[in-house]
Amino acid sequence: MKNKHVGFLIIGIAIIFFVIVMSFNNALQTIVNTSCTHGDTCPMQTTLKTQQIVSYSLIGLLVLVGIFVAFFIGDEKTTTHIITQNTLTEEEKKKKIENLDDEEKQIIQFILNKEGSVFQSDIIKETGFTKVKITRILDRLQGKGLIDRKRRGMTNIIIIK
Repeated sequence: MKNKHVGFLIIGIAIIFFVIVMSFNNALQTIVNTSCTHGDTCPMQTTLKTQQIVSYSLIGLLVLVGIFVAFFIGDEKTTTHIITQNTLTEEEKKKKIENLDDEEKQIIQFILNKEGSVFQSDIIKETGFTKVKITRILDRLQGKGLIDRKRRGMTNIIIIK
C-alpha cells in the first residue's frame, strides 16, 4: 500500500478515536458533576482534566504521525534491472570464430548446424569429448561472448549469441 494511503488511514482512525474519546470524556464529565459535591476542589475534577489532556494529546500525536506518513515519507522506489545482452555483429562473430582453436570451432559448427541451440549433453554425445572438456570449452566460448548457457533441469541449453 502506498504511504499516502497509510497516512490517510491513520488520520481516519485518529478521527474515529477522537469521537469516541470525546463522548467518553463528556460521559465522565457528567458523572463527575453529578456525583462530586465539593465543586471545583473535588479531586475527581483534577483527574478528569488530566485524563482529557492525555487522551487528546495522544490523538493529536496520532494525527501528526498520519500527516507525517502521508506527506513526508516517500513511497518505496521499485528498481528494475535491465539486462542487456551483448549482441555481436556478424563481422565480430567471424573474427572471433577465426581465432578459435579446432575444438572450439567444432563445437560452434555443431551448434550452428542444430539451428543455434543444442543441449550440452548432445554436444558430449556428438563430439566424444568428456564432460569436463566440454564444460571448459563452453566456459571459454561463453567468456568470448559467442554462446550463452541456460540451465534446463539436469542439463544446459547452449545458444549462439
